[in-house]
Amino acid sequence: MNDIPGLPARRAALKMCDAVLRRGDTLDQAAGAAMQHLRGQADRALARALAAEVLRWLVDLDALIDSATRQRLPDDAKPRAVLRLMLAGWLRLETPPHAVIATGLPLLAGGPRRLAHGVFSTLVKRGVRLPETPTLPDTVAMRWEGRADAIARGLAMPPPLDLTLRDPAATEEWAEKLGGLSLSAGHVRLPRGSAVEELPGYKEGAWWVQDLAASLPARLLGKGDGRYVLDLCAAPGGKALQLAAAGWQVMALDISAKRLERLKDNCARTGLAVDVVVADALGWQPDMAFDAIMLDAPCTATGTCRRHPDVLHRIGPRQIAEMADLQAKLLDRAVSWLKPGGQLVYAVCSLEPEEGERQAAEVALETFRIEASDLPAGVVPTQEGWLRTDPGQLTDAGGMDGFFIARFRK
Repeated sequence: MNDIPGLPARRAALKMCDAVLRRGDTLDQAAGAAMQHLRGQADRALARALAAEVLRWLVDLDALIDSATRQRLPDDAKPRAVLRLMLAGWLRLETPPHAVIATGLPLLAGGPRRLAHGVFSTLVKRGVRLPETPTLPDTVAMRWEGRADAIARGLAMPPPLDLTLRDPAATEEWAEKLGGLSLSAGHVRLPRGSAVEELPGYKEGAWWVQDLAASLPARLLGKGDGRYVLDLCAAPGGKALQLAAAGWQVMALDISAKRLERLKDNCARTGLAVDVVVADALGWQPDMAFDAIMLDAPCTATGTCRRHPDVLHRIGPRQIAEMADLQAKLLDRAVSWLKPGGQLVYAVCSLEPEEGERQAAEVALETFRIEASDLPAGVVPTQEGWLRTDPGQLTDAGGMDGFFIARFRK
């Protein structure tokens, strides 16, 4: 049965969706176990793309399935799970219906194939289509309130590839070499699917992969001129590289030795110097005060829903409250390690106000306002002088992740 081309990838995608929706795993966690038996990169890419499209369009896929069944299938019924996968393959990846049937129905070995075949065939005959914008789960739409429609529009397509340049002065040169678009100095955007390691400038360390929104917090600290900065919760390390390139003496601390390996690899590739420390920030104590601290805090990561649509289905009030509690503790420690006159930048890739605006309001430091001149065109600060980005912004140019960023001065 596994000899059917594309079937192993679809079986892996089915396992990934189940792990996210039933166990609450992240898509990355689910992928590790589900794809371990896949041999080629093409199958791995197909499995990941199918799973991501199911999670991105889940509400709309279910609505189509329900429109073609007399009795509603349970949410956890395997025929529903397989039909989601079949419809995502047809409607999102443009797989021909006959190929969808050939690779989808075998996933129901010993099960109700006739039901799945009938529902799928009915929808094909109707010529159904998905809406232009994914429908958010009700609980998510309620949390995001007035921003929900705009954010949803930004989820319709997976994100492009953003690169941060080691030398912002060479932006025009690298945009031309890479055939990309620049939305800000030090940034180049390429179409998704670009083979990173084969691109010009990779081997010589001229750039690293980093979403445009994720690059903004470090930009706000400006030139280092040899001063000392602590990058707290630093992995995977894009901001530490930015700070080192801007002339800061960087100490990058994170609890995960494994995730810091990518930073070490990128330091070797780019030639940038970073002092890497593996430690728990809640127990660690520095032997010096810092001129600046970058705290890109652990969070629910709902702002990365373009590339990680699993967050739409596994994040709720409990996870948000847990992260908010951790963020408050980290902020308290970071404030105490800052020199008088020093700057603190607090950031989270979350769309939840409990992790962003409400945290910033409790920081016992003066807000050092973010100005429009600090930001790419089309991105503006809030009235409070903070910054809130979301996937509904800059959509004509490919969008950006959702971040909350605040800058303070001691």
